[in-house]
Amino acid sequence: MIDKNILQNIIDYAQIEDDDVVLEIGPGQGVLTRALLNRGVSCLHAVEIDERLRPELESLASENLNLKLHWSDAVKFNYAALEPFPNKVIANIPYNITTPLIWELLKFADKGLNKFIFMVQKEAADRIIAKADSKERYPLGVAIEAMGGAKILKSVSPECFKPVPKVKSALIEIKIDKNFELMRDNLFSRLLHIAFAHRRKTLLNNLKNFVSEPEQVLQDFKNLRAEDLNADDWLKIYNLIKISGDDD
Repeated sequence: MIDKNILQNIIDYAQIEDDDVVLEIGPGQGVLTRALLNRGVSCLHAVEIDERLRPELESLASENLNLKLHWSDAVKFNYAALEPFPNKVIANIPYNITTPLIWELLKFADKGLNKFIFMVQKEAADRIIAKADSKERYPLGVAIEAMGGAKILKSVSPECFKPVPKVKSALIEIKIDKNFELMRDNLFSRLLHIAFAHRRKTLLNNLKNFVSEPEQVLQDFKNLRAEDLNADDWLKIYNLIKISGDDD
């Protein structure tokens, strides 16, 4: 990130307070890290996989005792062990880990991680915010809608980065304000992934081996496809499956 205006946008959108504990994923050379520290966060956890960046980041940490470095793959990192635990996360996410990383972070909504500011590829942003009846609709977007909501804050051109990527990016915000423990139950994730596995098939066809009495559980939705449903519909199906005992 070389555009200082976009950098300031990220800080502004994050609405950093003095008592915030922030998680930054992929600090790189520490450009955003320095901006967050200058803004005055209570604690800043930074997860980085590239060991070549260790000298520069460790030098920064030695000057800022509220910066805690964690050298790990962000998708595999044990976020539950963070102390103090973050309430906000900021990340510039590579396309290939966007979905698995956000799935993992949503599991910690019940611990207070409720605001996410992500720089992602524009294609990923469009899928995350896609509503029901959209071809871009996919499981992660449904999960986020069921727990709160997401919106694109700003489109970001390739020239804002060095080296210049071949794709457009977007800054998105995810806010979690309900169903905080939803991602703790693997059933909801499994339900969505199986239902979306064959997009042209109806829910009844996709879920007939997942639900013991599909005609009864899906009676209001059996002629619909996964992309047709809104988050409330999915929560209704999820709760019906739990009542039926198919979540064992």
